Amino acid sequence: MTIETAPPPRAVTRAGDRIFAGLSTASGWLILLILAGVAGFLIWQAIPAIVADPAQVRGGRGLAAYIAPLLLGTVLSAFLAIIIATPLALGISLFISHYAPRRLAVALGYLVDLLAAVPSVVYGLWGILVLAPATVPVATWMGQWLGWVPFFSGQISPTGRTMLTAGIVLAVMILPIMTATIREIFLQTPRLHEEAALALGATRWEMIKMAVLPFGRSGIVSGAMLGLGRALGETMAVALVLSASGAVSIELLTSANPGTIAADIALNFPESSGLAVNTLIASGLVLFALTLAVNMLARYIVSRRSEFSGAN
Repeated sequence: MTIETAPPPRAVTRAGDRIFAGLSTASGWLILLILAGVAGFLIWQAIPAIVADPAQVRGGRGLAAYIAPLLLGTVLSAFLAIIIATPLALGISLFISHYAPRRLAVALGYLVDLLAAVPSVVYGLWGILVLAPATVPVATWMGQWLGWVPFFSGQISPTGRTMLTAGIVLAVMILPIMTATIREIFLQTPRLHEEAALALGATRWEMIKMAVLPFGRSGIVSGAMLGLGRALGETMAVALVLSASGAVSIELLTSANPGTIAADIALNFPESSGLAVNTLIASGLVLFALTLAVNMLARYIVSRRSEFSGAN
């Protein structure tokens, strides 16, 4: 005697689910097409500058010689901002997630996030009118006592419009995105890990050192990478603050500052024509590739954290 079993019920697919899945897939492909279109446009417009005679390129020394100081200034200012902003973002995130009372933590979180809504031109005005003069005495002291370090050598700028000032302004600008990323990772720390550390007699700081920081290590790195991508593409604040001279220099306290790619494009594009425009677009292609690589690395690190569970 055979017993017939009923077939398993078929999953019912609703029309709304199909529409949502289709829109999500189309959106994913659309952003890839837009990204490919931007890359193709930049490459197409940059080819005339790439194949042009070096004497005809802006600056008269070739495309590589024109972009190299700008690339150095872009990377130097962005990494300086990361060095300044990372400890601040880490401390703010820990205070909001594990030290501050709930009401204070919510209010402070809103205030930090509000920094992202301030226009970059306002940061630039603050940097040039308030921060730059305030850094002159500090820069003078650093040049006097730390002048043997290549970063702090050279003639101190009397105006304060230096790479150091630009780095501080960029650090303030990238604090919201870094703090938000790190804070959310810290809040996802498994509660059992924290309670186990406290039950073993650990202090709050020891619990953070043993449970929270190891869990949020990739979040700290990904937040720093996202902030780095934001700093690499900043335009108006750097254009207002930095007194660019086109020099190849790593000195942070002098007026001989290399410019940045984004600021150079913003300042020179309106009055450029012909091959000069292609040269600026070629520098934009370099910035596009650099920013894309940074953000892809950040997304890769974030995706690795999604595989972590409280049982690991």
